[in-house]
Amino acid sequence: MRPTIPLRAFKVAAVVLLAACGGSEPTPPTTNGSIRGTVADQTGATVANVVVQLTGNGQAARTTQSGADGVYTFADLPSGPYTLSVTPPTGYTVGAAGTVSVTVASGARANASVLGLNRTDAGEWGSRAGLLAPNSEFALAESNGKLYVLGGYPPSRVTVRTVQIYDIASDRWQLGPQLPQPNNHGMAAAVNGKIYLIGGQLTADEEGYVETVYELDPAMGAWVEKARMPTARSGGVAVVHGGKIYVAGGRVPRGSDFAAYDPSADRWEVLPDLPTQRNHITGAAINGRIHIVGGRLGNGLSPLKTDAHEVFDPQVRTWTTAAPMLSGRSGINGVMARGCFHVWGGEAPTGLTPQHEYYDPRTNRWSSLPDMPIPIHGVVGSAFVDGLIWVTGGGTQIGGSFGSLHNQTYRPAVSCE
Repeated sequence: MRPTIPLRAFKVAAVVLLAACGGSEPTPPTTNGSIRGTVADQTGATVANVVVQLTGNGQAARTTQSGADGVYTFADLPSGPYTLSVTPPTGYTVGAAGTVSVTVASGARANASVLGLNRTDAGEWGSRAGLLAPNSEFALAESNGKLYVLGGYPPSRVTVRTVQIYDIASDRWQLGPQLPQPNNHGMAAAVNGKIYLIGGQLTADEEGYVETVYELDPAMGAWVEKARMPTARSGGVAVVHGGKIYVAGGRVPRGSDFAAYDPSADRWEVLPDLPTQRNHITGAAINGRIHIVGGRLGNGLSPLKTDAHEVFDPQVRTWTTAAPMLSGRSGINGVMARGCFHVWGGEAPTGLTPQHEYYDPRTNRWSSLPDMPIPIHGVVGSAFVDGLIWVTGGGTQIGGSFGSLHNQTYRPAVSCE
């Protein structure tokens, strides 16, 4: 009878034989991996529903779309190198990071670099020569290529009579004729080459509101007092339409006041009250109507802000409402540019905000734009000249103690014409 060979001996012998023949342990099978990534624009905001293409590693090209959060994935990928590219949707172009490379390891998920797009409506922020003295809570008007910064106060909160004049063509500032008396939170406008400062207050405290109206003819170089406003108020907004200056809102208790000044007749007319009483607002004349948006409902640093958007029709002398702003803010500023009403900065309930949005009158819709680089508040009045929106001065923190020298510009790309 043959001797029995233990099973362990067979295994040992097999290993010895395999080694003698130059063999090795079997290679474990590979498993597929995946790729995960994000599509974002130049501001860092994610972009949904963007087509992303995957190529490389000897595989057939594949596509997918980014989700609502801008995230996309490719699953079941053999290990190896791949290239990802993006197809820009309407309103975007391919950014510098429109193509990225990534390597997938066996059985692992690879995280790709962000695929970049550029918004075509984003515009471009810049800056010009700074003010001669830091300032906030002032009124601004533009005439004949010059910006007039009227009154306000520096971080010391001591109200000034200073007039700073900026020449857009030469990028230079100079001092102009001083105001007849100190003024902050006034409302300014330009009509037929003349500058008007309306209302405001004499001190930084919530007192000393005035109904005065001063006119500056740059050719004459002196301020002249004109017919006074029907009520003393500050913190409203002045909008020019049809040769008249419409002045809306103001600090409590004059937040509903609304009247129009006719410079040619030097006469005021009281008009139907602004439906929502408010202050630190902005406004614009759009297609023959006066639009008043945003504002603070109380005085001081009240957190009560509004997104109200109310519209006055001078022909029928009635108020209606339009689409509200995207969020309630006060201390905002705005201007018409290329048919769009741009509004930026201000104080939100949570503090100073760099928010920038525009209203399209054709669709009655507001849309977001990339944030302003230096958020500001406390300026009433802006200008759109030489293709640029002028965002001059302003406070860089909430409250009135942070006036700045900044003279920011924004070149809008979006058009509502």
